[in-house]
Order: sequence, then structure tokens, then C-alpha cells
Amino acid sequence: MRSNRLTRTLLIIFILAFNIGCDQLSKSFIRHKMEVYDEYTYLHRHIVIRRVENTGAFLSLGDSLSGPVKTIVLTILPLLAVLFGLYYVLAKPNINKVTLFGIVMIVGGGIGNVYDRLVHGSVTDFMHIDFVLFKTGVFNVADMSIMAGTFIILIHAWVSQKKEVKATENDEGS
Repeated sequence: MRSNRLTRTLLIIFILAFNIGCDQLSKSFIRHKMEVYDEYTYLHRHIVIRRVENTGAFLSLGDSLSGPVKTIVLTILPLLAVLFGLYYVLAKPNINKVTLFGIVMIVGGGIGNVYDRLVHGSVTDFMHIDFVLFKTGVFNVADMSIMAGTFIILIHAWVSQKKEVKATENDEGS
């Protein structure tokens, strides 16, 4: 029993470290190789690598906030959220593995962006995709991790709900 908990904790730490490491390495590379607003385009401008220092949150939301309100909304609240998420995954041993993975992805991405905000004063974003029907803002690996974790949780919840409904219908039909 204790061995399973240790293995689970080590796996969570490994996924977090890998997640944060990929994020920070990509941002460090961009910071050292590109000036702010430099850009490289690929596939006829459908994929753009453009360095942006985002002082706001997702899609620069909150960028115009000032002083302590900005610090609270963009640094302290996200820090508390990732700390709670980390506590939750470590303290709740019976979380479904798929949901656990999704939460760890969200926490890892959150830690990467909070770290940037604390150390650099902004979050380095650098990827933009525009395929007409699918268009993004400028984002980074941490944002991809947060979105992937969110989609994993939502899809798993949807599939689980569909299975429960089908099982209920089968039980009622018997």
C-alpha cells in the first residue's frame, strides 16, 4: 500500500517536472534567440513563432490592471490555485488516473506560467496558429498543457457520463 502511494507520488512529480521542464526550456530558448516581437512564419503564415512578453493572463486578460490588484489576480490567485491542485492530487489517492493526469497537466502548466510571472515579471508566449477556422492567440507550452489537461478531464467526464447513462438504461431495461 505504501509502495503504491510512493510510486504514485513519484509519477506525479515526474510528470510535473517533465511538463515544467519542457515549458521552461522552450521559453528560455525563445528568450535567448529572439527579441520581443521577432517572428518566424511557416506554412504560408499558418504557424507563426513570435516572441511576446504577456503581462496579462490568457489572451492578455488583466493586462490593464494595476498595482496590487494585478499582483493578486495574476500571481497570488493562480499560485494558490496550483498549490491547491498539487495538494489535491497528492492528498487524494483515489482520483481516477485519467482525471489525475489532467489535473497534473493543468498544475504543471500553471506552475510554469506563475514561475515566469514571479521571476521575469511576464509570461513568454511565442506560438500562434491560424488555419482560418482554427485560430489561436499567442501561447506557450504551459498554456498547451493547461488546455490539454482541461480537455482530458472534460472528455473523460463526458465519456464516463455516457457510460453511466447507458448502464442505467441497461439496468432499467432488464
